[in-house]
Parts: sequence; C-alpha cells; structure tokens
Amino acid sequence: MDGRIIIFSFTRTGTELSRKLSGILGSTGRECRGYTAEKYAGEGVLPFPDDKQKLIGDNWGRAAFIFIGAAGIAVRYIATWVKDKFTDSPVLVLDEKGQYVIPLLSGHIGGAVSLADEIGQRTGAVPVHTTATDVQGKFAADVFAEENGLLITDRKMAKEISAAVLEEERIACYIKSSRYRVCGRAPENLFICRTLSETNAYRYRIIISDDDVREKDEKGSSQPHAEDVRKEGTLLLKPKNITAGIGCRKGISEELLEEGLSRILKLHGLEIGQVERIASIDLKKEEEALMALSEKYQIPFFTYTADELGKIPGVTSGSEFVKKTTGVDNVCERAALLCCENGTLVQGKCIRDGMTAALARRPLEIRF
Repeated sequence: MDGRIIIFSFTRTGTELSRKLSGILGSTGRECRGYTAEKYAGEGVLPFPDDKQKLIGDNWGRAAFIFIGAAGIAVRYIATWVKDKFTDSPVLVLDEKGQYVIPLLSGHIGGAVSLADEIGQRTGAVPVHTTATDVQGKFAADVFAEENGLLITDRKMAKEISAAVLEEERIACYIKSSRYRVCGRAPENLFICRTLSETNAYRYRIIISDDDVREKDEKGSSQPHAEDVRKEGTLLLKPKNITAGIGCRKGISEELLEEGLSRILKLHGLEIGQVERIASIDLKKEEEALMALSEKYQIPFFTYTADELGKIPGVTSGSEFVKKTTGVDNVCERAALLCCENGTLVQGKCIRDGMTAALARRPLEIRF
C-alpha cells in the first residue's frame, strides 16, 4: 500500500464526516481524497467519477478505502476486486454519524484494523473488530509478520498456524537471534526454541531467518536447514530489511535490471520481497527501469546527489570512469549505505549486464 486513503460518502451528513476525516488523516502526511454525489461535493470533496469501478480498480491493492454508509454498499462496490487478504486493499466502513468504525477487509496485512483503531482514537468512534484472533486476543502469524517487517513465504501455512492457535495448540518458534535483537515476551501459544531440532516436537513451527538456517550437531558438523527441521507445518519468515543500491546504464530494460538484481540477491539466499528500499544517484531519478521496479514491487525509491554519496566512507572499490560520469566513484555501495540507516554491507559492488548493485542490511528487532 502506498499510504493513500480514498473516502466514499453518499449523504450530506456522511460527506461532512468525510471532510473531517480527510483533515484528521491528512494531517499525518497521508494523501486523502473524498468522493461523493455531485450535489454534496465541494470543499475538498470531489464528485463521483462516471465510472466508480474504474476508480476502485485503478487503486485496488495500493490505497485504503473508507466507506461512510451501509456495509452492504461497500460490499457491492468492492466485490469485483476482492481476491485475498495479502493483496486486497484495506476497506473500512463508518456509519454517517461516526459512532462506529469497522475494518471490513484486509484487517491485518493491509492495516485496516490499525487504521480503524487510529480513527477511533482521533474521533471517538468505537472500533468494531470481528477477526477471531483479535476478539480472542490470540497470536496471529500474519499480524506478527506485518508488525515486525517480515516476509511471509507461505500464505497458506500462515493461515493454518493462526487457526491452530485458535484451537489452543502451541506453536514452536526459532529465531536466528545472533543476528536479531528480540524484545518482549512471547505469547502463551508460542514456544521459543533454542535449537532447530527442538521445533520438531511441535506440529507447527515458525522459523525467522533471512538465509538457510544452520546449526551444529553434537559432533560439530553443520546440518542444512532442510535436514534439521521438518518441512511440513513450517512457516519461514524472512526479514524485509535490505536496501539495494543500484547503478545502471541509461535506458536499460526493466527485465534486465530486475534479472540482475534478483541474481545478486540470490547469492545471499535473499529474494526481492525482502528489499525495503531502492537507492541510486539523483541522475537516475527518472530512469524508467528503476521507477518500474519500484512500482512493480511497491518498494520506495530514493536518490541522492553526488556530494551526498561522496560523504559515505569505506566503499570496497571505485571507478574513475564512473566518477567522471556521475561525480562519485561508486554509486551502488554508497547509495545502499546512505539509504540504509545503521546498515552494514552484505554485498559490495556487483556487476551484471548493464547494471551494478550493492546490498545493505538494516539491524532487525523482533518484538512480541
């Protein structure tokens, strides 16, 4: 999601609430756009377009939708576009007096639940939660992953684990804690294991690691992840804490750029879903392939001046040709380190066809 919020209202009273919400939520830096019937439009609220379905479709999976009115209206408007909770837009419903706010769709992954709670805190509306894990106050794998910036590698397994928790089943959890800082106390249904093999005593397990997990057996030999832990019932969560610094030839194709980055990520057991930022020099701020990569995977794209990049020390290599062309000797490493706060270099400058890339990893904190 890109942080935008689209509000639909259908009555005069509802449209007044829409203006109020736009002001409240817009004050946090988010873009809010309200739509209503033409006779109620004005003062920051736009009239409905001729094709409301196109408006929803063009923004589905990117923006949040708030409907002020009956829940049935919202259901009919979004029915065509609903697919699954991992890709759907967050959808909320408020009554026109603003007494109640209901997260209707994509409550956890999309953030409808947290948005409903925020609206409740700011307006006095009562959030009405209907999700079983919320109602019962239970651990939910998808919520845990979202709150900790973790990539869910198996959506079906995430659902199975949350369902098992509702049945009071205990779930094993193994964290590669040598790399991550762990804070808080694990919920009662989650048992933190000290070794991978310990997780095999449970029907379901969550493994948090950004590469193949390995541990020493009693003889000191290294056993690969696939042999140490049962495959069935296992959910691997990968941290989304990688910044990719990229330099590229002007006019490089989208396919070539993505292929090159994917190959570099694969060298470290990483995937594109773990990249949280893309960074480059400002000369590349309008490079179509970089913008397309950012748009395709919804990864924020940052650029910096040569002077800003030049202040980053400790790059592994430099090129006089690149310096003459861009003003700095190494774009990708400097961009990755500058953009990744407190990050460390995972991969120095790596050259592929028409592009270079470097990877930096941000420290991760797992919170229960």
